[in-house]
Amino acid sequence: MPLIPEEPQIHESAQGPRATPASGRTAPTPRPVPGPRPAAPSRPGRPGPLRPAPPMQRTPRDVAKPEPSGPAVPVPAAPATPQLQLIPASAEGALDAAEEAVDLLLDSGRVPGEVLVLTTGDPHPWAAHELSFGEASYWAQHDARDDVFYTDVTIAGRAGSRPVVVVAVNGGPADAAVSALSLAQAKAGALLIVCGDSQQINALPGAGA
Repeated sequence: MPLIPEEPQIHESAQGPRATPASGRTAPTPRPVPGPRPAAPSRPGRPGPLRPAPPMQRTPRDVAKPEPSGPAVPVPAAPATPQLQLIPASAEGALDAAEEAVDLLLDSGRVPGEVLVLTTGDPHPWAAHELSFGEASYWAQHDARDDVFYTDVTIAGRAGSRPVVVVAVNGGPADAAVSALSLAQAKAGALLIVCGDSQQINALPGAGA
């Protein structure tokens, strides 16, 4: 008869305590949830990160606002003062001095139509000749501005302005020189030449020569 091996019997003391059936197990105690960790203290002698300083706010400058202005008013230009030159001459030689001044002007490049000659005494021979054909023909030549124009101070108000005016103080009434100088200053655009006695001319109001 075969032998049946026996199961080894293990004593309770050797196996340790037996496990309690599942129905009788006690629920495990829940572990506490860890809270937030405290911030680690900064190490001494080592500063933490520096935050950049906020940008400085610029104070806007006071911008002057243009005040509304009305329409621009044109300012009239100041009348130009012609250059004044004096050529000393006697009353008898003033007309010849004026002729020489005209020749020098033309030689320097002046156009004949830019020159006006005034006389205070006897008229220039050219003016006396042209007036013999009538005033209409005489002033038509002035308006054409083709040549030097000669006129007497008594009728020179009809003449227009020209860049250069030459005055020959060759006699005439006492106030003729004053009238001629005042008229010539109004009609000369750039240059005024006065031929006559220097003491007499310098004594005239507004001469400044």
